[in-house]
Amino acid sequence: MYQEPLPISPLADFFYYFAGAAGVLVGHPFDTVKVRLQVQNVDKPLYRGTFHCFQSIVRQESMLGLYKGIGSPMMGLTFINAIVFGVQGNAMRKLGRDTPLNQFLAGAAAGTIQCVICCPMELAKTRMQMQGTGEKKSKKKMYKNSLDCLVRIYRKEGFRGINRGMVTTLLRETPGFGVYFLAYDVLTRSLGCEPEDPYMIPKLLFAGGMSGIASWLSTYPVDVIKSRLQADGVGGVNKYGSIADCVRQSLQKEGYRVFTRGLTSTLLRAFPVNATTFATVTLFLIFRFWTILNV
Repeated sequence: MYQEPLPISPLADFFYYFAGAAGVLVGHPFDTVKVRLQVQNVDKPLYRGTFHCFQSIVRQESMLGLYKGIGSPMMGLTFINAIVFGVQGNAMRKLGRDTPLNQFLAGAAAGTIQCVICCPMELAKTRMQMQGTGEKKSKKKMYKNSLDCLVRIYRKEGFRGINRGMVTTLLRETPGFGVYFLAYDVLTRSLGCEPEDPYMIPKLLFAGGMSGIASWLSTYPVDVIKSRLQADGVGGVNKYGSIADCVRQSLQKEGYRVFTRGLTSTLLRAFPVNATTFATVTLFLIFRFWTILNV
């Protein structure tokens, strides 16, 4: 299904925000669990698995513990959705033909460009999610909020510091978004998602959700390394000298299973978040198309 670029307008901005905000509110607790499981010390693990991590965070840090770092994605989601769907639509228009390969290339282009916002946003999110682990009330907060986190990192480490993990973010987002849009296109065509279909909305939700799962599965090992690099240095100790060093140390200590840490919570989060986002954007595009036709 070809995605026309959404117009830059207050109404479009509202849909960008709405499409992302609902997904972030539902999905952020799963993301917090994912990050905690990905970066926990294997020698002294705090969590035995996804459900135990959920329980422990709620018991030790209250329900609010699951929403640590939510300010960062809530601030950045309008820009990210605008970039992703805008770039993908414009890239498809430039490429001309609506083919699976072009859907992948357009999605990959969108994923690459949005890394400019995504990388610093996820750095702040990860640092906030790791702050005060196991404490209901942090005795000493390093960061007041996501913005304060980025400001402090910038003052200490400069531009390079707030872009920590950029290479791994690019390695995740470029192919990940390619798979994302390719899978959505293939599924919507296979399911026959047409405006007159009475089951169009459930089909769109299914296609969006499964596209998100396909995207995460295609690049998940890279996400584990990205999380570890961005969390590295919390508490003043740096464990990893580079991406290769992080991969080497992780494999040495934990074996290949390290690349699946937190995968369960990621997949539980991926379906509802991406189903909501894609369905909302697609329905808005259809609404806009019919509005133009009837003018």
